[in-house]
Order: sequence, then structure tokens, then C-alpha cells
Amino acid sequence: MKDLLSFIIAMIIFGSIGILRRFSPLSSAVIAFFRGVLGSLFLLILVKLTHRHIARPDSKTIIKLALSGAFLGINWLFLFEAYNFTSVPAATLFCYTNPAIVIILSAVFLNEKLTAKKLLCLFLSLTGMVLISGILESGLPSHKDIKGILCALGSASLYASVIIMNKRVNNVEIYAKTIIQLSASALVMLPYIIFTGEFASGEFSITSLALLIYTGIVNTGIAYALYFGSMRGLSAGTIAFFSYIDPVTALILSSLILSESLTFTGLAGALLILASSIISERS
Repeated sequence: MKDLLSFIIAMIIFGSIGILRRFSPLSSAVIAFFRGVLGSLFLLILVKLTHRHIARPDSKTIIKLALSGAFLGINWLFLFEAYNFTSVPAATLFCYTNPAIVIILSAVFLNEKLTAKKLLCLFLSLTGMVLISGILESGLPSHKDIKGILCALGSASLYASVIIMNKRVNNVEIYAKTIIQLSASALVMLPYIIFTGEFASGEFSITSLALLIYTGIVNTGIAYALYFGSMRGLSAGTIAFFSYIDPVTALILSSLILSESLTFTGLAGALLILASSIISERS
């Protein structure tokens, strides 16, 4: 019961990230950078305080993890930009098309067969995308919404790539893997924010700094600690099922706090995308 409660709390925390992004005046790249820095520092401190022994992976594995971490950082950048340009429900649900993208990438790079179940997932996910986009109700979405949708799909594609990369890295302690990936996600953002001048021009205030620290420590460090710490006591089916607390939380919070809600057609699309994810997770 304790493990399940920890996992549920982690999913609720993950689901609130879109709301926090809306209230922060800082750029997406700056938020992604500090999320990686503060998240990895928190996990390092947690490992030290709990006296957890972590074996150092070999150099080849570290390079693979660093590359996937770089993709993770860019994924956050696209995700936060998606929240900027379109609604939180739309951005969140378009990001949940990543199982469909994983199916396509697995067929190309891992030589996995496209079974009838996988093709069904693709169909449900693509149909859900069309319904959520609103194209059937009011024609083409606005230019701003299109940018948000493209950013969300970019985020989903990058996260799918992270999943594929992680499939090729085995026998690595989960905290070691996460710390390396979070650190790499920050490093890949650093030259970008320096080159673009986003760090120097950021609107740093008490509120923005508080949101930054909260996002890095709570939404990243604590959430990942709860997430990974609870996995050993839960079955794969339980993890897959309760993972959908994340998008549901985003939908509820965006409706209550931002007054953003899906239409009936959008809700139907949301159900199709979540159904495709559920089906893809089932053994």
C-alpha cells in the first residue's frame, strides 16, 4: 500500500508541471536546465543520506545514458514550449502519443514486428490526435495552437527516443541511470541558454525562483525518487494502469485553475489516446 501511495503521489506531481509552467515567466530552456540541475542534485543528496551503494557504470554505458539524457532535456524544452502555445490538456495528451511513436521507432531501429495490437494502437492514437486538434469542429487550429501541437509531438518523439535508448541499457542501478540522465539534460541546455542569452535576460523574481526551485526539487527530484522507489513493490500492470493519473491530473488542474477544458470531441480524442497507451502497455 505504501508503494502504491508513493507512486500515485509521483503521478500527481508529474501531472501538475503544465500548470507551474504557465505561471513562470522564465524561458523553457532555463526551466529545463534548472530542472536537470536541481533534480540530479536532490537525488545525489538522497543517495548519500540513505547510504545507498551505486555501482559506477562503464564508460560506454555512461555515454549512452548521457545521450538519452540530452534527448530528455530537449524533450522538456519542447514540452514547456507546447504549454506556452496551446492548452495544457492538448499539450499533455499529444505528448501521450509517445507509445505510438515508440511502436514506429521500435519497428525501424529494433526490428520489432508491427502486430495487429500495435497497429490498433497507432490507429487509436492518430484518431485521437485528429479529434483533440479541433479540426473537425472549427477547421484548422490557430497558428499558435499549431506551434503548440508540433512542440508537443516533438516532445513525444524525443521521449519515445529516450525509451528506445533505455531499452539498450541494461543492468544499471536505476538511481545511477536517472542521475546521469538528469545531469546530461542540464548540460545540453547550458550552451543553448548561454548562446541565446536567455539566462541573462530571464525575469528572475522571488516568485519565479520559488517556482524554479519547486519544479526542480519537487516535480523532478522528489517525484523521481517516489517513482523509482515505489517500483520494486508494484507489478508492471499496476504501474501501467496508475500512470494515467498523470494526464488526468493535468486535465483536472487545467480545468479548475486555468479554465481550460476539452470539448466533447476532444474528450473522445483523449479517451482514444489513453486507450491506445493502455493497450500498448498490456502484455
